[in-house]
Amino acid sequence: MRSELINVNHAGNKSVHIKHIDNNRLISSFHFHDMCELVWIERSHGKRIVGDHIGNFEDDDLVLMGPNLPHIWQNDKSYEDRDDKLVKSTVIYFSIDFFSMLTDDQAVLMLVEDLVSRASRGLAFEKETSNKIREILLGIENNDGFENIVSVVEIIKILARAKDFKYLSSLTFKNQYDEKDNNRINKVYQFLMKNFHNDIHLNEVAELCNMTPNSFCRFFKMRAQKSLTQFINEIRIGHACKLLQSEDYSIADVCYASGFNNPTNFNKFFKAIKGMKPSEYRNRLNN
Repeated sequence: MRSELINVNHAGNKSVHIKHIDNNRLISSFHFHDMCELVWIERSHGKRIVGDHIGNFEDDDLVLMGPNLPHIWQNDKSYEDRDDKLVKSTVIYFSIDFFSMLTDDQAVLMLVEDLVSRASRGLAFEKETSNKIREILLGIENNDGFENIVSVVEIIKILARAKDFKYLSSLTFKNQYDEKDNNRINKVYQFLMKNFHNDIHLNEVAELCNMTPNSFCRFFKMRAQKSLTQFINEIRIGHACKLLQSEDYSIADVCYASGFNNPTNFNKFFKAIKGMKPSEYRNRLNN
């Protein structure tokens, strides 16, 4: 998927920038930039794309991304046309040379360099680390500039030493962007994320880009590094995983609510992507 290059140095050439989001929904395009980015979702849920990873996010989601890794967080449709503020998040941007301006201690610099290297694929941290970072981030909004710098240093130290993380994007993902394609690919992305639970036809998606179906398939696969069908199925299976966490939905309910027309296809694609049947996935959650 092609993406947009953005400038996040909102206040000049700052090595650290902190942004607080308190809104009715998350609003952004699929983009990348030359800073490291830490995203903490205090309150919200929806879907996120990081590189070639497609997954869900919810309260206390904590993700670190290295420079030039395309990404987007988008709320579920339940957030549309809501006036009440349902989203609260803190985003920290920092340059890769931030620590080199603070110290020449090679042990420290090597630790941070290793963290940034791992973050080139996107790192999602589990509860133990997320809870530690949460306590620091909750205090950042009321601190002054000096205290915030100290807090960011502490956060990076915790992340660099944390073991409870998982990689998001694959080892083979490469950011193949072209700014002129940004509007087209974002139209496609927005359409798929909003309509994955419905029947999606190749012709209607190709029309969004004013392309023939064959040309669009080549265009999309080159940028997303997977076929349109695979991309849609990953969105659907990710949504199914979220629904399977609740006993309120039967397996059949999850199948149809995720955009599949029959349980046979649902089970086949679920096992291909998750390595197990939906029933096995639910049993593992319960156990």
